[in-house]
Amino acid sequence: MLAKLTSKNQITLPKAVVSSMDVAEYFDVTVENGRIILTPVRIQQAQAVREKLKKLGISEQDVDDAIEWARRE
Repeated sequence: MLAKLTSKNQITLPKAVVSSMDVAEYFDVTVENGRIILTPVRIQQAQAVREKLKKLGISEQDVDDAIEWARRE
C-alpha cells in the first residue's frame, strides 16, 4: 500500500491498515534502519499527571494538604 506525504508533513494511513488494528489516536514514532515505525499508544492522562507530580517532588500528602487548605473557609 502507498501513502503520500503532504507538503505539511502529513500522511493518511490506508483504511485497511487502520481497520486491522485497535483504535489509537496517538502513535510513538521511531526510525529503524531507514523505516518509520508507528506504534499505537494510549495516553493515560491520570498517569501522566502522577508522573509529572513525581518529577516535581510533590507527594500525595502534599496534594491532600493543598486541597484541605483550599477548602478552608
